[in-house]
Amino acid sequence: MKKPIVLLSLLSVLLACNPKTTEQKNSEPMKPENQRMVLYQMFTRLFGNTNTTNKPWGTIEENGVGKFNDISPKALEELNNMGFTHIWYTGVIEHAVLTDYTEYRIPLNDADVVKGRAGSPYAIKDYYDVNPDLAVSVEDRIKEFEALVIRTHDAGMKVLIDFVPNHVAREYQSDMKPAGVFDFGEDDDPTKGFDANNNFYYILGEPFQVPADYNSLGDNDFPTKDGKFDENPAKATGNDVFSATPSVNDWFETVKLNYGVDYLNNRTKHFEVIPDTWNKMKHILLYWAAKDVDGFRCDMAEMVPVEFWEWVIKEVKAQYPDITFTAEIYNPDAYRDYIFTGGFDYLYDKVEMYDTLKHIIQHTNSTDGITGIWQRQDGIGPNMLRFLENHDEQRIASPDFAGDMWKGIPMMAATAFLHTGPVMMYFGQEVGESGKGESGFAGDDGRTTIFDYWSVPEHVKWVNEGQFDGGLLSDEQKQLRQAYIDILKATNEQEAIREGQFYDLHYYNRNEQYTGYSDKVYAFVRHTENQVLLIVINFSEKAQMARIKAPEAAWVTFGFEGKETAQIDEKTVTLKSTFDYDQESDLVVEVEPMSYQVMKVE
Repeated sequence: MKKPIVLLSLLSVLLACNPKTTEQKNSEPMKPENQRMVLYQMFTRLFGNTNTTNKPWGTIEENGVGKFNDISPKALEELNNMGFTHIWYTGVIEHAVLTDYTEYRIPLNDADVVKGRAGSPYAIKDYYDVNPDLAVSVEDRIKEFEALVIRTHDAGMKVLIDFVPNHVAREYQSDMKPAGVFDFGEDDDPTKGFDANNNFYYILGEPFQVPADYNSLGDNDFPTKDGKFDENPAKATGNDVFSATPSVNDWFETVKLNYGVDYLNNRTKHFEVIPDTWNKMKHILLYWAAKDVDGFRCDMAEMVPVEFWEWVIKEVKAQYPDITFTAEIYNPDAYRDYIFTGGFDYLYDKVEMYDTLKHIIQHTNSTDGITGIWQRQDGIGPNMLRFLENHDEQRIASPDFAGDMWKGIPMMAATAFLHTGPVMMYFGQEVGESGKGESGFAGDDGRTTIFDYWSVPEHVKWVNEGQFDGGLLSDEQKQLRQAYIDILKATNEQEAIREGQFYDLHYYNRNEQYTGYSDKVYAFVRHTENQVLLIVINFSEKAQMARIKAPEAAWVTFGFEGKETAQIDEKTVTLKSTFDYDQESDLVVEVEPMSYQVMKVE
């Protein structure tokens, strides 16, 4: 397939960002006062690991692991130069692992309740500590994280980390908690299935049973793997499984936390007195905020009552008013509750924008689906965080998603240009990482493993043994990376994209059924008083000749009232009515395959 030519026309000057050139642009991005969040999600354990052995179920010694210290000033400078304003360090807080750190007074976990050798970053073992895997000096692991926060700030970016409020590891035990702090469950009454001040839910009279299928997975040479785990009575499992026998497909390695909601009695709420779990979680958030963390990505936020968020976000922002909260949420019906009541700054836009773009690129939906998104999200669009990849989702280049790394370009243009909310990219996306290979607990499903010691082969080519210069990337990968950089930088450098209003031309053109405008393209305008940009995105594998009409009302909206013509690049168009295809003022935009154009209207 012909690779796309990404045309970015700005200030009436046509800038051709052609992926066939290997020219790299290293100018520093503009930093307006009201810049949008452009977020780089880094799976911290994998980012700096250049050991490419990648043995399935391999140990930390065999496959290696990335460290905080691998994230050097050079790495951060390069990320900032790409246009990123924030970094989400995924997997920082200590979670259950199978590497033995008992010499550092960290208890060894039972392999029967740890997924993979490296463990899930969402099975938190100690909310007051960081993953020892990430430290060069285990004794100094907190100091190494604090130094990373300082380096990130010095590079001009802000820091997000995970906050995992819904569940903890089955062997939760904090050895780094401050004086006066009690562990979760330490004061529970396990004779009660539910009590508002218990931290856990209990399955009375039944011991926990390790899923039988898990005992047969992978190597059986873990020193603590015997198919048994002593927990009696069993605690409810993290994904709301109130049974002593969760399956291997459940979050069996985790325990559900109790926020005062009685799941055993029609989910009745008991918030008359602040539940103990609420206070514990507030203390944890303030602990990390005091370490100059700038925001929290809140895991499975909708599994925690919105009343808790309403309370705790106000409590934290009273002391740290600039800190941000981003919710992982998948229920569009709850979006407004979690913004307007809960107080979240941002929400995942997975179920609507991400899913729609994925279906478009897989030819199971058309671009008509995009219009419905902005209509449904009226009033909350700036709160929606949009992305194409993350640790839960398949890689664009994998056959499970698009099978071609270049197909990410039109989707990323839509992700970044359609709104004023945050934009996120997952590490390795910009160089076409495919997530190929079965790593251990994680199967070969197009995702980069979060459970195993592993490296990310295409990303490693950019890391290039800590040089972070992309010296091992192919010319095509360098071109792809530059194409993403052009999008990321435009997100903040162009006023209309950064903060302008949105006007949908697709809806008008499709409903009027004009010939020459297909459901493979999407045309819209972003505009401010100072700048009007016409943007056309082509999701097709073939070039599209898009004939675009604009209603008279649109020109009034853009501030062209009373004028007869407008200049769109080198073409003069009549404004008194919609474009006449029989005249020389036709607005016909040719867009290359899997590409986009941004045109300045004057």
